Amino acid sequence: MLSRVADSIYWMNRYVERAENVARFVDVNLNLLLDSPMGVTQQWHPLVVTTGDMDFFQKKYGEVTEQNVLQFLTFDAEYPNSILSCLTAARENARSVREIISSEMWEQVNAFYLMVKEASEAVEKTNLHVFYPEVKMSSHLFAGIMDATMAHNEGWHFGYLGRLLERADKTARILDVKYYILLPSAKAVGTPLDDLQWIALLKSASAYEMYRKSQYRITPKGVTDFLILNREFPRSIQFCLLSAEKSLQQISGTAVGTWRTGSDRALGRLRSEMEYITIDEIMNQGLHEFLDSFQIRLNSVSQAIFDDFFSLQSA
Repeated sequence: MLSRVADSIYWMNRYVERAENVARFVDVNLNLLLDSPMGVTQQWHPLVVTTGDMDFFQKKYGEVTEQNVLQFLTFDAEYPNSILSCLTAARENARSVREIISSEMWEQVNAFYLMVKEASEAVEKTNLHVFYPEVKMSSHLFAGIMDATMAHNEGWHFGYLGRLLERADKTARILDVKYYILLPSAKAVGTPLDDLQWIALLKSASAYEMYRKSQYRITPKGVTDFLILNREFPRSIQFCLLSAEKSLQQISGTAVGTWRTGSDRALGRLRSEMEYITIDEIMNQGLHEFLDSFQIRLNSVSQAIFDDFFSLQSA
């Protein structure tokens, strides 16, 4: 497969997954505001921090308000990680590989883009409580269509790999923000407000029902363990790494337990360490320190994938 084609399929899936995760963060926050006594500014600031682009936001918008944050994360065409920008990039990547992907995939990503574009151009903004669930559902539909209509060959594995790496990164980010920023003070730990926020975090990953089926009580340690180390839940970091490694091995032709490329080694090493670490070790290390280190290493995996497969297009 041409490196240009692999790159487009990989990033098409990452951008669709990124748009979905932004919609998750915002939608859960909108619902949390209905139950939380905290002020609006205290609620919207963490969402910008989650993106890692606070400097960009402050230069353009200055004050952190509900209206500014919603515009920034959803419809700002100049911000490369807004929902609109992600769908624009996903559509352009899909357009460049229309001969490789199925017609149903192209139709879905195009319809997804047009739905978001139309909402961004509306004089009166659409009902956001309806819009964000539509974004999530459209992303799910795209993933399902890809799995059902595209041959599970090298191209499909590049797409699936991109989706999983993006998902693992966003799960780590929302956990990190909850741990350090969402609570107004340490006094709130263990209060009903704290419980509400951990529930909101689970819902942001569509994990609330699955968590409650495996554990009866909402506890910080239990939620963290579930979202990082659970091997069966498809949005947990551990599941994403396990599945991503399988797709990478299919792409590189590497046997299980061995490695041939730098990306094989980087992802395999990260996955292996995640498999054997315990939640107590994570907490003793410090959750923020662990997640920060994980995100840096995950970025290294992404860079290794680029070096091994996509940089060839400029050779």
